[in-house]
Amino acid sequence: MEAMRLQVSDLVHLLPELTLVIAAVVLSVLDLLLPNRVNRKFIGWLTLVSLIISGVFVVLQLNPAESIELLANSYRVDDFASLMKLVFIVGTGFVVYMSFSYVKKDEIYHVGEYYYFMLPATLGAFVMASSADLITLYVGLELLSITSYIMVALRKKSQRSNEAAFKYLVMGAIASAIILYGMSFLYGISGSTNLVDIRAAIASNFHSYEMIVYIASFLLIAGLSFKIAAAPFHAWAPDVYEGAPTPVTSFLAVVSKAAAFAMIFRMIYVLFAVGTYQEVADAVMLALSVIAAAAMIIGNVTALRQHSFKRLLAYSGVANAGYLLVPITAHFSTAHFSNFSEFLYYLIAYLFMNIGAFAVLMILERSTGSDQISGFAGLYHRAPYTAGAMTLIVLSLAGFPITGGFFGKLYILLGAMETQHYWLAAIMLATTVIAYYYYFGIIRQMFMRSGDESETIKVPLTLGVTAWICAIIGVGLGFFPHVILNALEKIFSLTKDLLLLS
Repeated sequence: MEAMRLQVSDLVHLLPELTLVIAAVVLSVLDLLLPNRVNRKFIGWLTLVSLIISGVFVVLQLNPAESIELLANSYRVDDFASLMKLVFIVGTGFVVYMSFSYVKKDEIYHVGEYYYFMLPATLGAFVMASSADLITLYVGLELLSITSYIMVALRKKSQRSNEAAFKYLVMGAIASAIILYGMSFLYGISGSTNLVDIRAAIASNFHSYEMIVYIASFLLIAGLSFKIAAAPFHAWAPDVYEGAPTPVTSFLAVVSKAAAFAMIFRMIYVLFAVGTYQEVADAVMLALSVIAAAAMIIGNVTALRQHSFKRLLAYSGVANAGYLLVPITAHFSTAHFSNFSEFLYYLIAYLFMNIGAFAVLMILERSTGSDQISGFAGLYHRAPYTAGAMTLIVLSLAGFPITGGFFGKLYILLGAMETQHYWLAAIMLATTVIAYYYYFGIIRQMFMRSGDESETIKVPLTLGVTAWICAIIGVGLGFFPHVILNALEKIFSLTKDLLLLS
C-alpha cells in the first residue's frame, strides 16, 4: 500500500484549505488577545477576505491537466471538488457579508467567534468534497457538523436557539453514528477505507458479503439523508432553522446541505456507478429515488401550512433536497451523462434563491422582530425596492419560466425522463405546481395585503445589496442556461473527477 505521506511540494495543492486553517487560527488568537471594548466587526471583514483568497486559489486549480491525488488517493484535487468548493465559498461569503447588519453584541456575545467559526465549517465542507477515503470524509463531516452546532447555539440567552442547538446536536450525533456504522461494514468487507479499494472489494466478493453490502449502503443513505434534510429524515430542520440566528440558518440551508450532497455524489458514484454488481446499484438508486420522491411530496405539502417564513424555507429546503437528489438517482448512461452539470446548475440557482430570501427575511426581522409570513404584508408600500427583489427571488424559487430555478428544474426533469424515471418526473411536476401556491402567497402578502404603511422599513446596505445581487443572478441564470451548462461540462470530467477511473 502506498504510504500516506504529505510532501512539502504537495502543500501548494492545499492552498485553499491552508488559507482557511491559518486564517481561523490567527483570528481566534487575535480575538482572545484583544480587550473586550474593541469592536469585533473587523474580524468579519478579515474572515470575508480569507474566503476570497481561498476562492482565488480554488479558481487557479480548475481544469488541471490531471487530477491531483494526495495521501494515497484519500484526498483529491479535481474539478468536482473545485466546483463544489466555489459553491461553498460563495455561500459562506454571502452569509458573512449579510451578518454585518445582523450581529449585535447584546444577542451574540462572542462576535469574533461567530465570524471565524465560518472558516472551519467551510474547511469541513472542503474536505467532504475532496475526500475519496472514509476517514477523511468523516473528519470533514464532523468538522462541519460540530462548528454548525456551536453556531446555532451562539445566542446564549435565547431559549429557542438553545433548544434548536440541543435538537441539532442530538439528532446530528445519531446521524453521524449511523454513517460511521455503515462505514465500518464497508471497511470490514474490504480491509480498506479508500473508496476505490472498497469498490473493487464489493465487485470481487459481493456474493460472500451481499447482505452486509446492502446494510452498509442503506445505513449510509439514511445518515446522509439526515444531513441534507430529506424526508423522512427531516424532522430536525424546521426547529433548527427557526431557532438558529438567521445567517446561520442560511449557512445550514445552503453550504451545509451542498457539502452533504458532495459527499453523497462522491460516495454513491464511486462505489456503485461502475465496477460493481448492477443489482446493488439498482437497489441504492431505488432507495434514493424513494427518498427524493418523499422529500418533494412531504416538503411541499407541509410548507402549505406554515406561518413562519423560516419554517416555510425549511420545508422548501426539504423539497429542494428531493429535486437535487433526482440527478443522482437518474444515474448516467450513454444517452444521458450530464447529471452533475444539471445538479450543479440547480444548486447554484438554489444558493442565490435562498441567500436572497434570507436577506429579505433579515430586513423584516430588524423591522418587526418577527419571522412570520404576515410580516410581508404591505412590503411594497414600506420598502418597494426590497419587495421588487423579493418578487424576483420568489419567482425563481417557484420555478417560474425565464429564471434560474425554472431551467434548473427543467434540465433535471428532462434528465429523469431520458433515463426513464417517468414517475419521478411526474412527482416533480406535481409538487412544483403545489409550490406555486405557497410561494405566490408571499407575493400576495407584499402587494395585495395591507400592512402598517406608515411604518417605513430601513434597509441596511449589506442586506439590500445581497438581496438584489441574488435576485438579479437568480433571474440572470435563466437567460444563459446553455452557456453555463456547456462551461460546466467542459470543466468537469465524469470518469476522471467523479468515478476515479483515470
